[in-house]
Amino acid sequence: MQLFENIGMALTSVRSNKMRSLLTMLGIIIGIAAVIAIETVGNSMTGSVMDSMSGMGASNISVTVTQKSSSDTSGTSQGVRLRRFMDSKPSDADLITDAMINDFTAAFPTQVHHIELTQQVGSGTTAKYGDPTTTITATVSGINHAALAARDDDSQILYGRWLDDDRDAGRKVACVSEKFVEQAIGGSAQDAIGKAVTLTINQDLYTFYIQGVYKYTEDSYSSMFGGSDDDSIQTDFYISLDVAKAIAGAGAGYQSITVVANGGTVNVTDFVNTVGDFFASYYTRNDSWTVSASSLASLLDSMTSMMSTVSLGISAIAALSLLVGGIGVMNIMMVSVTERTREIGTRKALGAPASAIRMQFITESVILCLIGGFIGIVLGLALGTVLSNVVGYAAKPSIAAILIAVGFSMAIGVFFGYYPANKAAKLDPIEALRYE
Repeated sequence: MQLFENIGMALTSVRSNKMRSLLTMLGIIIGIAAVIAIETVGNSMTGSVMDSMSGMGASNISVTVTQKSSSDTSGTSQGVRLRRFMDSKPSDADLITDAMINDFTAAFPTQVHHIELTQQVGSGTTAKYGDPTTTITATVSGINHAALAARDDDSQILYGRWLDDDRDAGRKVACVSEKFVEQAIGGSAQDAIGKAVTLTINQDLYTFYIQGVYKYTEDSYSSMFGGSDDDSIQTDFYISLDVAKAIAGAGAGYQSITVVANGGTVNVTDFVNTVGDFFASYYTRNDSWTVSASSLASLLDSMTSMMSTVSLGISAIAALSLLVGGIGVMNIMMVSVTERTREIGTRKALGAPASAIRMQFITESVILCLIGGFIGIVLGLALGTVLSNVVGYAAKPSIAAILIAVGFSMAIGVFFGYYPANKAAKLDPIEALRYE
């Protein structure tokens, strides 16, 4: 009952001094609103960036042949191999081989979903259908079936089929987008199956036959002329891996491969180290080259950690206003104790213990801070939502920040209200009754 009486008296005191109470709570309101708004915007930006990057392949691990650092290979001629500084790019013997890849998939059958193999050839050009003066550009690359099949969610095959590693080995067949068909071949995408298209690649002419037509998406192309001509496109032109290697004059191995992990069951951040160590073990006797592995998941973790640190630092600066608000609460409670000295003396003369007087003023201080805290929460959520929408992200309020704000409000009320409450509890009732 005493607690409810104290709450009632605290609310009465706040209502009787509305403007003074509002000014006292202002520091609490601003501090909590700023912290929640910053956390909301930070969470929104982090969540949106993670969603976008996850769609780009958070389960992908890039495995690349790289030069060894001097610390890995330096030494004297006494039993230590010297680094061949003249090597600017790996030779055929330094590349990742099919045997290494087969050993890897056999060693980690449940962790690996598939492995993407590509060979960049370069840009291929052809005349636009019906307008020989306009050039259509395609990015020509060799690719394995596993990499193509994994793209069915975004670039599903419409007609024909994806390239097959065995059936299409050595054949000059290609998979193109429906937009490429429209621009370079003419007619419908279905009718393009089996038709020939000639590309100029590195000043040489190559003729390919359309094996499949995949769905055209905005992300799969870029405008050739700054977007001024919607009909002019740059798109991907997929050919068989061995044909691409022959055109590019590449060796039998790969300088870079992409391991796609089973994202639902594998911690990609941890698995990337395992992948790197496995392939690097083949290069322990290599003088100049080794293999490094990296993943988008690691980048996501680093980015999330960085953005969280930035948000925490800004929130800490904003929280300084809570200290100012707490000092304001203590100041107003000191004034309240002075104004109600006779009331305190009367209560103590009627037998109220010091603990009851102390609890009365601590409760009033906590109520004052809680009201300011709730106002700050509402203001912070509204401000955070508006700012998130302005920068183009969906608002994601932080429940933890809200709970911490409420707890911090109560803590401020107790901490800064204790001294005035304790001073009131120690008043001599006779002196208090004589106070004018």
